[in-house]
Amino acid sequence: MGFILAGDFRKGVTFEFEGNVMVIVDFQHVKPGKGAAFVRTKIKNVMTGSVLEKTFNPTDKFETAMIERKQMQYSYTDGEFYYFMDNETYDIIPLNYEQCQDALNFIVEQSNVTVSFYKGKAFLVEPETFVTLLITVCEPAVRGNTATPGTKPATLETGFKIQVPMFVNEGERIRVDTRTGTYLERAD
Repeated sequence: MGFILAGDFRKGVTFEFEGNVMVIVDFQHVKPGKGAAFVRTKIKNVMTGSVLEKTFNPTDKFETAMIERKQMQYSYTDGEFYYFMDNETYDIIPLNYEQCQDALNFIVEQSNVTVSFYKGKAFLVEPETFVTLLITVCEPAVRGNTATPGTKPATLETGFKIQVPMFVNEGERIRVDTRTGTYLERAD
């Protein structure tokens, strides 16, 4: 196990804090004119999802948490659990809604995802950065307004609602940036 100083914190760094595994969501190094420098952070418990705001001394030392990331494929849901298959071993693991709720906006059966584990326990499902999804509900463009740069609401096959350009229609497939939940382009 390695260690990290609070002064070296960056987004995405995982470390052990008060018996829990935390990930840095946001951080700011503060050097006031008077007094000692400090690191203001927003940290998230990877198992519970709770977010804390904490201030640390830059020399505070923490044990790094070793996170294993596996490429997996979303298989199906039985209404209670969501089942993911390991792309290497073909083992299937069930996860509850809380463990994969953010990813569910952007994945359908057979979607590839990255699942993060800590000491063998899955805690986070991440979709690919760019995904192609079908628009299932979208108002047709009113004649004459397709040339204007406005947007209109659309619902994707996952149930996620997104803003799309006026020229995009129901039944079309689009590419979406899962980091921001925004439309990128029409897909072929």
